[in-house]
Amino acid sequence: MTPRRVVVVGYGMAGARLADEVRRRDPDGARVALTVVGAEPHAAYNRVLLSSMVAGSLTADAVRLHGPGWADRNRVDLSLGVTVVGIDRETRKALLSDRSTVDYDVLVLATGAEAWLPPIEGLTDGNGDLARGVVAFRSLDDCRQILALARPGAPAAILGGGLLGLETARGLAGRGCRVTVVHPAGHLMERQLDPGAGRVLAASLAAHGIEFRLGVLATGYRAGDGLVLDDGSRVPADLVVVSAGVRADTGLATVAGLRVDHGILVDDSLRTNDPRIHAIGDCAQHTGTTAGLVQPAWEQAAVLADLLTGADLGSRYLGTPAVTKLKIRDIELAALGEVHAELDSPGAEVLRLEDPTRGHYAKLVLRDDRVVGAILLGAPDAAATITQLYDRGIPAPTDRLALLLGRAMPSGTPSSTPAELPASAVVCRCNTVSKRQLVDAWQTGAQSVPELVSDTRATTGCGSCHEVVCDLAEWLADQDTATEPIASKPAAFSTTPRS
Repeated sequence: MTPRRVVVVGYGMAGARLADEVRRRDPDGARVALTVVGAEPHAAYNRVLLSSMVAGSLTADAVRLHGPGWADRNRVDLSLGVTVVGIDRETRKALLSDRSTVDYDVLVLATGAEAWLPPIEGLTDGNGDLARGVVAFRSLDDCRQILALARPGAPAAILGGGLLGLETARGLAGRGCRVTVVHPAGHLMERQLDPGAGRVLAASLAAHGIEFRLGVLATGYRAGDGLVLDDGSRVPADLVVVSAGVRADTGLATVAGLRVDHGILVDDSLRTNDPRIHAIGDCAQHTGTTAGLVQPAWEQAAVLADLLTGADLGSRYLGTPAVTKLKIRDIELAALGEVHAELDSPGAEVLRLEDPTRGHYAKLVLRDDRVVGAILLGAPDAAATITQLYDRGIPAPTDRLALLLGRAMPSGTPSSTPAELPASAVVCRCNTVSKRQLVDAWQTGAQSVPELVSDTRATTGCGSCHEVVCDLAEWLADQDTATEPIASKPAAFSTTPRS
């Protein structure tokens, strides 16, 4: 049987993951001849962890997804530093920027998203390039540029108070920069947080030396002078990091005549309106997906690998419940589901606890006794239990106050120690890795954290479960696996990131 020619356009997190998933199912390439085209000149890396590089907690090598020789070992025809500039759907050819062509039976668009630049005078020069001192934070090269420009004591401005903007602000503040976050909304992370949580988060970050200008727009920038705001004030800045959002990279799809809205429209099989072309990751638009998160992209990659290799022709992507986690040292935040429900929201039970002095904010939204939304700031124990309830759709305990305080432990949800975690409990959300999978990997020879990571991919998404996996590995090392199957023991520990 001749292998199906699959060409993946994009070697970011989604494209690299799809290649890995295909080769897990088809290691010798008997069913799929795989070609991957990447615009960047270096190996794929975990974009989610770039803010940790800014903070100094990770190196460039630590965020790479693939090491030297990956393509050869996995029978992947990998082209770096080139882009696909055109698609001939009739002849099924992809035209590359080096003027070569690649034939395909199936084309997968994993082109990701691009940083959005707000219309601020002076942010770009006459050629359309970013002005001196301005970096739009999206790539590994952007990260390196930020680190080259950041100097202790120098003023830095962050345009955007979302996840990446705040993580970058905390990283630069930790390096001694005088950081100001400029955000047009009235509170931080307005998509994931309500105003109360946004205020508590701002106060917690202010304690680390970060200043905020909320509800204002930047209207101008001059290198060496800084930003001009729409209220007439100025923000000094030797470095301006733009983190104002992203837009799906749909240009190639549009020119090829594929259906595009905010992203490339796909069905549950990740197909576009051309059945030979699929799309995954940030460039794809599916009704059950929240853009910008790694977990949907990797779940899509697994589904598409099933279909491309024939491992499971009934596999379908039905959406991913979004759980947002902020990766900032000393601040623990998880937000999920219906975060904007209020006390008078029809059919909803809403509870809220607020302790801004100590940086705590907890909000819980239930419908028919099921958790449908929550914001947990400075409440890791509650976050662990509530996230499990949300994921599994099981009824919440009747003592809602104990649940918000992290004291309620209904059957099958996490507690405080690895020994009490149920085998089915999800430890790594990004990769859907359960305790059972980690235990199985340990018992088959992966008896260190790096080996567990290699076998299961736990910690390779947002990285927030790293300490939990370390705790589990330490516990496993102390067990006598020969006398009792570990996975059968009752169990639970916090699956919420700890700083």
